[in-house]
Amino acid sequence: MSHTAHTPSHRKPRRSVSKLAVRAGVAGGVLSTLAMAGTASASPSPEPVAETTLEMPVLDLDLSADVATAVTTAAENTRAAAVEGELNVQEEHARTGAAAEAKQAKEDAQQKADAEKKAKEEQARKAEADRANRSSARSSLANASASDDDSFSPGSSSGDGNSDEGGSTSRPATGSAAAIVDFARAQVGKAYVSGATGSSAYDCSGLVQAAYRQAGITLDRVSQAQSNAGTSVSLSNLQPGDILYWGAKGSAYHVAIYVGGGKFVGAQNPSTGVVERSLSYDMPTGAVRVL
Repeated sequence: MSHTAHTPSHRKPRRSVSKLAVRAGVAGGVLSTLAMAGTASASPSPEPVAETTLEMPVLDLDLSADVATAVTTAAENTRAAAVEGELNVQEEHARTGAAAEAKQAKEDAQQKADAEKKAKEEQARKAEADRANRSSARSSLANASASDDDSFSPGSSSGDGNSDEGGSTSRPATGSAAAIVDFARAQVGKAYVSGATGSSAYDCSGLVQAAYRQAGITLDRVSQAQSNAGTSVSLSNLQPGDILYWGAKGSAYHVAIYVGGGKFVGAQNPSTGVVERSLSYDMPTGAVRVL
């Protein structure tokens, strides 16, 4: 034999590893199946299970009605929320408006109170000024009377004149002056009523007007105009029937009638009514003569 000839090997050929793994797996599976079958045959046969049919409840649902109800409820809730919101807004507006009105009312009341206070203070100042003017006028008249050559002291007389308590001289009332004086004195004791012109009650200018009517003389109704009537005369040269006034000439606030003897008759106020008083009781500011 040639040395190069093929010599067959006496060893078994090697099997593939993968083939061995597959065969082992198959064998294992067969053995497992046989073991389970043997166990099953040794166990007693189970009792047959009775078949039971379960009936499910049938729900009768009206989905469309449920959806409609849900939508309606949601809409009502939305409207209720909107109404409540609007009510809250209106309530807030009302509260704000009430607060603003209360604040404005308080401011208006304060302004009114301030205005009234200012008016009262102004009125008090005017009254004080009037009193000061009257005092000054009385002082001036007193000084003028003291220095007047025609004035007389109480108890003195000159010619056919009569002395008056006020330091002036006058003759007894005659003619028209007497009618005025007599009428004025006849009203003493009657009531004072603002705006009254007789015959049971008078105010100051109403009495003067009624008295002068007895002499056929028509005077204006109010004291301001009566203090401008006739001719101004000094308080030291008064005659019965002269009109006395208190306050400034042309804007007098009170009038009366000089009746002689240093006295006057006038409707003073609601407390006293028509009275006859001495000039010293309340010295007038000035006098006018109409007769």
